[in-house]
Amino acid sequence: MAQLLPVMLERAGILIIVAFLLSRLKSFRRIIDHEHVMKEKIILITIFGVFGIISNYTGIEIHHRSISEEWHIGGLSGSSAIANTRIMGVAIGGLLGGPVVGLGAGLIAGLHRLSFGGYTSIACGISTILAGIITGLLGKRFNIREKNAHLKAVIIGILMECVQMGIILLIAKPFGSALELVKIIAFPMITVNGFGTFIFMLIIQTILLEEDRTRTLQTHRALYIAQLTLPYFRQGLNKESCERVAEIILKHTGADAVSITDRNQVLSHVGLASDHHIPLKSMATKLTQKVLEQGEIQKATTKEEIQCYREDCPLNSAIVLPLKANNHVIGTLKLYFKSSNGLSAVDEELVEGLGKLFSSQLEFAEAEQQRKLLKDAEIKALQAQVHPHFLFNAINTISCLIRTDADQARKLLLQLSKFFRSNLQGARQMLIPLEKELEHVHAYLSLEQARFPNKYTVSMEIDESMKDVLIPPFTLQPLVENAVHHGFKHLEKGKKGVISIHACQENGKINITTIDNGVGMTEDQRRNLGTKAVHSKEGTGTALWNIKKRIDEIYGQVADFKIESEPASGTKITISLPLDEQKWGEEYAEGFYRG
Repeated sequence: MAQLLPVMLERAGILIIVAFLLSRLKSFRRIIDHEHVMKEKIILITIFGVFGIISNYTGIEIHHRSISEEWHIGGLSGSSAIANTRIMGVAIGGLLGGPVVGLGAGLIAGLHRLSFGGYTSIACGISTILAGIITGLLGKRFNIREKNAHLKAVIIGILMECVQMGIILLIAKPFGSALELVKIIAFPMITVNGFGTFIFMLIIQTILLEEDRTRTLQTHRALYIAQLTLPYFRQGLNKESCERVAEIILKHTGADAVSITDRNQVLSHVGLASDHHIPLKSMATKLTQKVLEQGEIQKATTKEEIQCYREDCPLNSAIVLPLKANNHVIGTLKLYFKSSNGLSAVDEELVEGLGKLFSSQLEFAEAEQQRKLLKDAEIKALQAQVHPHFLFNAINTISCLIRTDADQARKLLLQLSKFFRSNLQGARQMLIPLEKELEHVHAYLSLEQARFPNKYTVSMEIDESMKDVLIPPFTLQPLVENAVHHGFKHLEKGKKGVISIHACQENGKINITTIDNGVGMTEDQRRNLGTKAVHSKEGTGTALWNIKKRIDEIYGQVADFKIESEPASGTKITISLPLDEQKWGEEYAEGFYRG
């Protein structure tokens, strides 16, 4: 027994070396890491069945009490037996692959052992097949990813060896020889098989750990690339944005060339073959057209499959992914490689993940574009709310003044021009400087006060530092108009209307307040205004509703729109906007308000 143990450890080392070499093969790693279909189960049966055969050939012959270290390619004599690690491979196969793999590997290794001969051949053949069946059934509940999975496998492997010893005692004849054999081989075989199972399972767990770590790194890599490309994909599919995206993908992946197309033409191509894969030209490969038509990922491993019209194209493999928005293919992302096997399985998963992330980004970009269009439509609707009779009254007032006060008429014409110019400019912007909104208010009030010189007065207290702060257009002017037309409409005789406009900074926000001393409103009216359009003889409240809605959608919960009013006590409206959200202005408040 003392002589047998080190020799068996040496022979078990051969299997461990084979297992380690297998773990370096990508195909084996993929099989271990995935759910097993029948094709993969057949591969596992073959692998672990061969492990059993190798164990038989590397086994140590026991003849009576003598031990032979020679390999026995031709089989055993009737009075001999072998000590080996056959059960180890079968047990691991059953635990990893389930009943089908366990039974298959057990049959291969068991039948081979049976053909090897010796007085324990039947007992060893039966015990090997039984071990495959038992471990296969246990494999249904065995999870290799569990923390102590390798220890459980060791215990199961030791138990299978104990079962084999018991079957040898029950079946092998003569019993005396069988008992003598078990005394010699039991401890070495149980020890070596347990140790071999431990090492083998550690190798398997290392494979899985490496795959998990690689996936984690690839996930971080995909998210990092997506983060870098987001600002460009938000602009949609155009030549400039796609060129920057392609450069980022080329830099952070192993591709030799990257191309992005819409449904009609190449928008960008960076890397190899740029001489004939030219942006803003028709697609150079039929593979792209296939993806656009079918909406599915296509891979090419030869130049012929890429189907480039240039025979000297250096690109020999590719993966082409559809870019989708709202379930419609709007373009493709293509990664090309010089080598026919340039794309590994892990890289393929990365690229597929990027395709999904990019499609989501394009959907968000489209939704953002629709939101902007909706904003433009809402602002244009506000612009269209300028009552026709306001224009008529303004022109009528100016025409009357032409004969009596030409200078005043000229000033009012300029104010009318400024009023409509502000309307046009505001319709094109999401945010404008407060100073420009105040000019809009001033132009409106100049025209109204020319008609009713002594009906109301307006005062403004504006913090100078706040004049350049960006706010949504058509924010103050509709509030002032509401005060003039609704707040002062039923004022007591002799009472003069007063409107106060304040703007100051407080707690990192700009607070804009309009206060009037008009007729005010009831609690029900106040509650409805600013939350929905209301229908009444006095108006619809659409202007206030639009202001509130636009503020909510631009700033979210960090902004506030508050109405305070009581009957006969006037109305106070306060708008609070965050100063740190001025980044909106960099994109939308350009051109008209510079210089």
